Order: sequence, then structure tokens, then C-alpha cells
Amino acid sequence: MSKLSFQDLLGYFKTANYTYIVLGLFLGLLSHLSRAYRWLFMLEPMGYKVKLGNSIMAVFATYLVNYTIPRAGEVARASILTNYENVPFDKGFGSIVAERVADLIVLLLIITVTLFLQFDFIYAFFIEKFDSSKLIVGGVLLLLLMGVFLFFIRRSKAGIGLKIKQFVNGIIEGALSIFKMKKKGAFIFHTFFIWGMYLLMFYVTSLSVAGLNAVPVGAILVGFILATFSIAATNGGIGSYPEAIVIAFLLFGLSEDPSRAFGWIMWTSQTLMIIVLGGASLLYLPIYNRKK
Repeated sequence: MSKLSFQDLLGYFKTANYTYIVLGLFLGLLSHLSRAYRWLFMLEPMGYKVKLGNSIMAVFATYLVNYTIPRAGEVARASILTNYENVPFDKGFGSIVAERVADLIVLLLIITVTLFLQFDFIYAFFIEKFDSSKLIVGGVLLLLLMGVFLFFIRRSKAGIGLKIKQFVNGIIEGALSIFKMKKKGAFIFHTFFIWGMYLLMFYVTSLSVAGLNAVPVGAILVGFILATFSIAATNGGIGSYPEAIVIAFLLFGLSEDPSRAFGWIMWTSQTLMIIVLGGASLLYLPIYNRKK
């Protein structure tokens, strides 16, 4: 694949339709606010009445921290509630694990629909990019390591093993809160709303780039899935996000340069929003929680 020069990329930024970019940012903002509100449903069954403001700022801080170390934001998010809402870290983290399980289920539904609609494209991609035998061996080794770890923890009655056991039990309690919540319907609604906004944000922002008119639904779905995995696997998708979109869009015969430009416009706009709101959240949290 050819690389887009910085001058050409800058040209795409200059000619982009910023109405669609701003609309995409608004949809992304709605998804983040919905995530913060949904978290309250998870914490309530454990007896914690968390301020919505703290939940919102913790979510934005999460995304910002994830740009430093992948998935470190979840640790920061639970720590914020520990500091400002007296929610034990293990229980707060466990509720985040439960959230991620719900998110994973919706993502798997999106992948299933995409596989049904675009099986040939996706099958060809994975056959070309991945060695199935290595994936199987890696999965078996991971399961064995998890089995040894759980065996050690279950038999521990003192020392560090006991502390780990208590910590894991706290995480499990937090994760199981999904089954104890009173507002299950609202939780499910917000879960689908979050991912619906993600998809709409992705599609709407694609309309901002000249040369990407009438992007097929299949390309949007495949591009969205690969871009999502690129964020999960790296520091906020730095560098990998635009390339994931290019890989997906090329499968559908879309032009490479506009596809890469869209990836950078999408990533840059969302990153700037997270830097501003995440940074502001970290600065304002101590002020918001200052004792009166």
C-alpha cells in the first residue's frame, strides 16, 4: 500500500466537510455520556450512589489514559471512584469488567451480522493475515495458564495468595452486579445506544471526505470492526486506526488515499475531543469534589 504524503493529507483536512465532522463528534459525545450514565446502574446494586459528574469525568479520563498504556484507563477509572466516591477498587473494577462483557456481546452481534452480510471479504482477510494453527495453540496455552492461576488462588489461605483471592472475589462481585441491577432494561438500552452512536459516528464522519461518497454498508461495518480492534490493541489506535480502515475499505474497492484520509480525520477529531474533555476532567475532579 502506498503512503499518503503529509501535504496531501493536509489537503484532505482543508477540503473536508466539517459539518459532518462536528456531527460525528456530537454522536461520540452522546455515546460517552451514555456510558457514564450506564455505569451508575452497575454500582447501585452494591450500595454505592455515585455522582453522575464523577462518572462522566472518570469515563473521559479513562479514554485519555488509554492513550498512554492500552487498557490502563479502566484501572484509572476505578481508582477515581475509589478516591472520590469511596467505592472499593476491586468492586469498581469488577463493574467495569461486567460493562466490557456487555459491550463485547454487542460487538459480537455486530460481527455476526457483518459475517452474514460480508462473509467472503472477511474470510479472505483472516486467511491472508493470520495463521489459524498459531491462534489455536496460543488459545490453549492461555487457558492452561488461567487454569494454573485459578488452582493456586483457590488453595491459598494466607499471604499474597489470600490477598489476590479477596481481590478476585471483589471483582467477581462487581461483575455479578449486572444480574442484580433494578434497571436492566435501561442498561440494555444504553448498551445498544452506545454502540449505535459509535456506528453512526463512523458513518457520518466518512461523509466528510471527498472521494468517499456512497460508502457501502459492508465497508462501514468491516471498517468499524477493524478500527475498534485497533483501538483495543494499541494506545488509542495511534497509527493503527487509519491503516485498519484502509485495509477494510480496499476490500470493497474504495480509493486508498481518501480512505486513509478518512481514518486520520476520524482518529484526529476523536482524539482532540478526548484530550480536551479528558484533560479538563482530570483537572476539574479535585475541584468538583472539594469539601464545602
